[in-house]
Amino acid sequence: MNLAQALRLTSSPCLALVGAGGKTTALFQLAGELAGPVILTASSHLALSQTMRADQHLVAATPADLASLEDGLQSGVTLVTGPLEGDRTTAISSGLQSWLHAFCEERALPLLIEADGARQKALKAPAEHEPPLPPFVETVVVTAGLSALGQPLTEQWVHRLEIYARLSGLAPGQPITTQAIASVLIHPEGGLKNIPPRARKVALLNQADTAEIQAQAKSLAERLWPAFDAILIASLLQKTIQAVIEPAAGIVLAAGESRRFGETKQLLEYHGQPFVRAATLAALEAGLSPVVVVTGAQAEAVEAAVRDLPVKIVRNPAWQSGQSASIKAGIAALPASAGSAIFLLSDQPQVGTGVLRALVERHAADLPAIVAPLVMDRRANPVLFDRAAFADLSRLTGDVGGRALFGKFPVTYLPWQDESLLIDVDTREDLSKLEHGG
Repeated sequence: MNLAQALRLTSSPCLALVGAGGKTTALFQLAGELAGPVILTASSHLALSQTMRADQHLVAATPADLASLEDGLQSGVTLVTGPLEGDRTTAISSGLQSWLHAFCEERALPLLIEADGARQKALKAPAEHEPPLPPFVETVVVTAGLSALGQPLTEQWVHRLEIYARLSGLAPGQPITTQAIASVLIHPEGGLKNIPPRARKVALLNQADTAEIQAQAKSLAERLWPAFDAILIASLLQKTIQAVIEPAAGIVLAAGESRRFGETKQLLEYHGQPFVRAATLAALEAGLSPVVVVTGAQAEAVEAAVRDLPVKIVRNPAWQSGQSASIKAGIAALPASAGSAIFLLSDQPQVGTGVLRALVERHAADLPAIVAPLVMDRRANPVLFDRAAFADLSRLTGDVGGRALFGKFPVTYLPWQDESLLIDVDTREDLSKLEHGG
């Protein structure tokens, strides 16, 4: 998984990078990963040495200076900056940024913007005039260099030291902690400053070069919700992405009629709780968000079992047409920020938080399309689907489930030792197995 895939970029993204600890590296790494001509620019200063990484460097003050782009864009990476000022470039004007945006939008070209300067420090806080983010950007990546963890809060590690100290709550000289970095990243005067309201916000925790720092990065990531839509843990130096952390939704399918069983299975009791409530509580306790409960047959009674929980209840009026209608109802209820969804069956109340968290963690490693538990060489439930499969799930028809996509997408299996995952309650015998531990 490369950086562009981890960021879930389209073929022609409009993206800006701010922060410190790897912006320029990320800028050129992304440019090399995207196909076709790529336009780079900066609304801040760049060191002249950094411009050498582009295939073509154009200095421009007005659109007339970019006539060569309209005459014929070269393949590779074209960097557009303002005039030189000593050993660095100046920023292009907001008007020229808008011209470049229109140029790239018309031709479906990627436009990548470095919108912040950090003097090559690991961390920074923005000054009053920073960052100069154009309103049209679709994705903003806020970077932070984790090499500063444990180091003293000094100008060696931090740009805009006084501002960073104020936002982080640290005094100069104190060790930099994950809490301090998180405080700055989620502060409206820090990492979130000037981000356009509709832009996707991604935190890039760079310089996770060791196992120890990676563990600290995961702790830091937990502090960043829900301020960011996604969090990447990476070592750009090693060109590796350790994790892509996004909201993982839970969809509890509880619309069936239970005709074969003879009574509403969703309301059978498991450890003193209705089946549907036990499945829903597991999803909540595992940190899935949002949790959607899809009801249909006996809707009012089933909904009453979970109504007091922080879930979204969706009633499927077409429940009699089969499971696909419930899957579609669940997918339609998810926010655009959902990176994946785990489907839980209401007749599997024994599913615990451990397997749910393990599915999410496995998915974070490289964003596979489907992740399923494998118990004794048999596929088990619940199954996680990446957002890349949502459109296909929404096109299912009839009494079929997500298994219908196993032939289209590669399935990543998660070895799991709990044989109870192989039980779903379709008959009285199944219920007896569940009650007696399999």
